[in-house]
Amino acid sequence: MQTYTKSFQLGTEGKGTYEITAEVQSIVAKSGIAAGMATVFVQHTSCSLIIMENADPTARKDLEMFFERLVPEDTAYLIHTAEGSDDSTSHIRTVLTRSSEVLPIASGEMQLGTWQGIFLFEHRRKPHQRKIAVTIIGE
Repeated sequence: MQTYTKSFQLGTEGKGTYEITAEVQSIVAKSGIAAGMATVFVQHTSCSLIIMENADPTARKDLEMFFERLVPEDTAYLIHTAEGSDDSTSHIRTVLTRSSEVLPIASGEMQLGTWQGIFLFEHRRKPHQRKIAVTIIGE
């Protein structure tokens, strides 16, 4: 059993979804592991990781608009606003999604479906540098 870990940074331009599938697959390929599991983890509490449709960007836009309605900013009862009105809402959105994804690897490839991609889901309005760790375990 082998283990391979690599991190990378992604700059965001504010709220939205940012595809990272190619970066993660590149790390899987460099690991030399043909069969196993890849864990992708974002090291922040105000953004998340999702597996989402990667063919039609309107699917992701619908998700983004849904979250704007589900967890709106400037909600009077929220008290954690030290970094702005999107502070608490970004943390809540992260809890409702995930901070990691686990993907099977076969023949050195992630086993994503035809229309699936891995995305960082940025919940803050301002640009950020996000750190993503990938750990691959297998043979």
